[in-house]
Amino acid sequence: MPIKVIKPGLATTVQDTGREGFYHLGIPPSGGLDQYALRMANLLVGNSEQMAVLEVTLMGPELEFSEDAQVAVSGARMLPRLDGALMPLNTAFRVQAGQVLRFDFATAGCRSYLAIAGGINVPQVLGSRSTYTLGALGGVEGRRLQAGDILPIGTTTTPGTEGVVVPDELLMPLEKTVTLRLLSGLYVHRLTPDAVAQFFTDTWHVGTEADRIGYRLKGGMPLAYHPRTPPFGAGSDPSNIVDACYPIGSVQVPGGLEPIILLRDAVSGGGYMTLGTVISADLDRVGQLQPHHQVRFVSVTLEEALSARRQYQQRLATLRQWAKTLLR
Repeated sequence: MPIKVIKPGLATTVQDTGREGFYHLGIPPSGGLDQYALRMANLLVGNSEQMAVLEVTLMGPELEFSEDAQVAVSGARMLPRLDGALMPLNTAFRVQAGQVLRFDFATAGCRSYLAIAGGINVPQVLGSRSTYTLGALGGVEGRRLQAGDILPIGTTTTPGTEGVVVPDELLMPLEKTVTLRLLSGLYVHRLTPDAVAQFFTDTWHVGTEADRIGYRLKGGMPLAYHPRTPPFGAGSDPSNIVDACYPIGSVQVPGGLEPIILLRDAVSGGGYMTLGTVISADLDRVGQLQPHHQVRFVSVTLEEALSARRQYQQRLATLRQWAKTLLR
């Protein structure tokens, strides 16, 4: 049941929940930047949560279906149109053979997830179908979709229930201004106390250099570092250190000027200090930020970060239970 890509959209890739276990080798997990929305779309069409979908960024693709299919779109408010007819978000609907699916521009959020019953059946690479473009791994030849691509679809015996809409209380908000919780890192001591306070006081905005590797933030005050003699192996920039590991969500500030939040396609280490890490419960929100949206940071403790993770997992468990009881 292949699907033909007529137009690829701005930055459409095949993603699943990611390839874990290779970060120590320099291969990041990739996978959907909004894991919650990706899992929701899969549940709606009867897939397992981990199956491959299309991650659609800001401007969607145009897809022609060769056979009947069941699909669902979750995440950003990027309304799908089937042969021009407006279709709902956050519910499963039927596509007939020969029909063309398009998308309106995103009016809220940044990334939508198109799940197709049976999943997108591109080959697995290191246990995942996710696209990692820097390494040319996974997806369709390790790259974004191009016009003329053919997407193979797997088979399914348990499609979702069409027309049942996810209740509002299970949807994540799509905000233009967010406050991200940050756990301080090993190198925050390189900044002066006033610079740390200024970082948390400032309102930043997302730059146009925002992609799956990282989000660059602009508009805040430059951050001052304690003077020092650079250690052997570090560069002369005050933000340089001898190489260290980068967790997903870590925030580096090259030159003390523009923070960068490293995301699921980022390198695993390097020579910039990281002042902290955005907690895992807030990473989906980063993936839904558009350029020029506003960001503020708030410092949290490890205990608060773990509590937020438990709340996130509970929301996901509630979504699973809802899908289990109402979609079968």
